[in-house]
Amino acid sequence: MNGTNSEISAPLIQRDEQLNHEDNSPVEQVALTVPITDDPTSPVVTFRMWFLGTIACLLLSFLNQFFWYRREPLTITSISAQIAVVPLGHLMAKGITDRVFFKGSKWEFTLNPGPFNVKEHVLITIFANCGAGNPYAILLVSAVKLFYKKKLSFWVALVVVITTQVLGFGWAGMFRPYLVEPAAMWWPQNLVQVSLFRALHDKEERAKNGLTRNQFFLIAFICSFAYYVFPGYLFPMLSSLSWLCWLFPSSVLVQQLGSGLHGLGIGAIGLDWSSISSYLGSPLASPWFATANIAVGYFLIMYVVTPLMYWCNVYKAKNFPIFSDGLFKENGPEYNISAIMDPNFHIDLEKYDHEGRLYLSIFLLLTYGFSFACLTATVVHVLLFHGRDLWHLSKSALQEKKMDVHAKLMSKYKQVPEWWFTIILLTNIAATVFVCEYYKNQLQLPWWGVLLACGLAFFFTLPIGIITATTNQTPGLNIITEYIMGYLYPGYPVANMCFKVYGYISMKQGLIFLQDLKLGHYMKIPPRAMFMAQIVGTLISAFAHLGTAWWLMDAIPNICDRALLPQDSPWTCPADHVFYDASVIWGLIGSQRIFGNLGYYAATNCFFLIGAVAPVFVWLLQKAFPQKQWIRLISVPVLLAGIIKMPPATAVNYNSWIIIAFLSGFVVYRYYKSWWSRHNYVLSGSLDAGLAFMGVLLYLCLGQEHVSLQWWGSHTDTCPLASCPTAKGIMVDGCPIF
Repeated sequence: MNGTNSEISAPLIQRDEQLNHEDNSPVEQVALTVPITDDPTSPVVTFRMWFLGTIACLLLSFLNQFFWYRREPLTITSISAQIAVVPLGHLMAKGITDRVFFKGSKWEFTLNPGPFNVKEHVLITIFANCGAGNPYAILLVSAVKLFYKKKLSFWVALVVVITTQVLGFGWAGMFRPYLVEPAAMWWPQNLVQVSLFRALHDKEERAKNGLTRNQFFLIAFICSFAYYVFPGYLFPMLSSLSWLCWLFPSSVLVQQLGSGLHGLGIGAIGLDWSSISSYLGSPLASPWFATANIAVGYFLIMYVVTPLMYWCNVYKAKNFPIFSDGLFKENGPEYNISAIMDPNFHIDLEKYDHEGRLYLSIFLLLTYGFSFACLTATVVHVLLFHGRDLWHLSKSALQEKKMDVHAKLMSKYKQVPEWWFTIILLTNIAATVFVCEYYKNQLQLPWWGVLLACGLAFFFTLPIGIITATTNQTPGLNIITEYIMGYLYPGYPVANMCFKVYGYISMKQGLIFLQDLKLGHYMKIPPRAMFMAQIVGTLISAFAHLGTAWWLMDAIPNICDRALLPQDSPWTCPADHVFYDASVIWGLIGSQRIFGNLGYYAATNCFFLIGAVAPVFVWLLQKAFPQKQWIRLISVPVLLAGIIKMPPATAVNYNSWIIIAFLSGFVVYRYYKSWWSRHNYVLSGSLDAGLAFMGVLLYLCLGQEHVSLQWWGSHTDTCPLASCPTAKGIMVDGCPIF
């Protein structure tokens, strides 16, 4: 392929004569963002793609795993790689020889097929995205090695990581016709990257009285890069401004209300993009109706249900902090987990009876309750609101329906055979069963547990995928997998964690693959090239993530142990603590002793029924009042799923996210749509990239040398009393006695 970049974006673009704007996507955001053109002559699988994709995947895997264990985890998304590889790609296009090797034979190839093009760039980004997400199975490794302090060999851990990641390919291949090809499944997060690809490759004229996308991106990137010096180093308090605590420094009640980290977060905000986007994703990518549902669910639990139950002292809530992921004894201190285990890594019931019942904070209990409700709500919602479409798709009516322009363009490429995915799925299931049986002393999971976990992942991938593809929010399977295995196989915490990893993360990994397939669909990447990049990238990232985690666990003394770490240590592992606590609740002690007929919190099971009934109520309202368009926008699964990331997410994360999402998705989208269509997603990508590059630079230049500032603005937690209990006579260090 010869020519310049301007030639790539103009003469060589081919448009089907039968395609027109009437064929465009029915989703307005997609129609405004995704181009309806294709250049099938662009080289895709090139030496540049393999080289830059491998490097980007390795770097993102290392950096994301490295920052995972820190107090404020820094997630470096594939957008950073998407930007960083552009100059490298152009440099390779200019500097590498264009000599053709084995000319005239079927093995003919060249290292430099011409100018660096957008399709290569997309495939590199998808390759890199395999390393952007932290493998959930590594939480299991951390829990066993760091919290339970038991033996787990590296090779067993590696097999668990690889099989859980690759198993998702099976679900992705199975549900492609439902979650990738239909135009209604639009995957909002992908539009951020599509906008960036256009900004970096399309040659466009300056907007009237404005900037091109590329110019806007550079300005926003530089601003984001420069600004993160303040929350990242000079003024960390910007991550959580809990101003109520400044006004009442000695009031437990006010600090419970105002703390953005350990309380209800009234008025608390964060002026730090990492705290805004770290748990819910970019607020600029959230559709307004999804934002509104999340805001309602958040307000309901945070400012209605939680304070009502706490101040009514339901389940002795005042004996514990109002917001905490900790596990407690009845009189307030943290529960000593090691005291109830025998040497074989199993619960000792006599010791458990001696230590007494385990208690949860009221907010953590409600988080579990809302997770129960979200699960049943997801299934019922999809059946009621999408059941007819799914039935038609299942009858192979997709070919009979009018395809949008993107599906028509992609139909010209050779598809990935279904049997490729089937072989991957069956091979992984067989390998998982073998490993779990052979290393049963380390993993504890019986063969039937593997099959049951795969059955759950198969059942829930479609309904949860529909919610994710239309709202950018993903209800989780983690709670129900823990719940089921805790009932069926109590007393075995590693078995419970393994079951959760195979049941939940294989489904989630499948959704990640489906999202990338949709990105390739939008950018017209040949499906077989996509498949190859995803497989190789996943295998590389598994080795890189686990190797990094293993190194950190050996290299950093007392990593994740908050009791032994220095007070200002960043290695506190918030997500790993939540995962470990869950393994104790569901695995070691067991569901029945916590939420069953033997448990103190048995009434929480009512949330399953609430979740099943709520979508029916909304559906009936929609039928009764069809003229009320706002009723159609109510999504009970999204409303309930809005808070299940708390903890480790906190009130300050949600407050800031909701404000930004409202301004972008409602105000700007409604009143400044032309600006929104050109710059909204580009702004999201530039903020992510600027933060990531400055975060890495700060660590390399200052963090490694332990150079820090100590002043009033260095403390992110200005509400020390927010974690205090308020029941009479409960004694906790640093807290007043009521």
